[in-house]
Amino acid sequence: MTDQRRIAGLPGLGEIGLGNFAPYLMNRIMGRYNASLRADLAGLGLTTPKMRALAVLSVIDAPLIRELAVYAVVEQSTLSRALDQLAGEGLIQRETDAGDSRATRVHITEAGRAAFGAIWPQMAAAYARMFQGIPEDERRAFVATLQKMLGNIRKHDF
Repeated sequence: MTDQRRIAGLPGLGEIGLGNFAPYLMNRIMGRYNASLRADLAGLGLTTPKMRALAVLSVIDAPLIRELAVYAVVEQSTLSRALDQLAGEGLIQRETDAGDSRATRVHITEAGRAAFGAIWPQMAAAYARMFQGIPEDERRAFVATLQKMLGNIRKHDF
């Protein structure tokens, strides 16, 4: 078996340690963030994919479904089920794209904005807890680093 450390030029995970491995830390952080919202979401009849879709739609006007899946970080099949439910609840509307009849755009309704508005205070509070005790300049630098990391690995222009 080839020694992967020599190929990659990096130490092994045991040498780095989980506490210093950024993907592990990011997963733990997002797991805790999502868990902290789960009860509030359920109380509003929302799931994480539905909340993510509404969050994106609250700031991006009428994306294509495939774009929404990328922005919401949700598999397209999971997103399709969530969109079916959101449409059934009157929180979103779908329309055929004017330039491509095979593509569909998604719009948030006023009821959808209200539903997202109901969960936003909990999302904002969870976000604030993550950055508690971290100075503003460190937060800005951290977010800038995350943006650079996303740029390094993303597959889309957005």
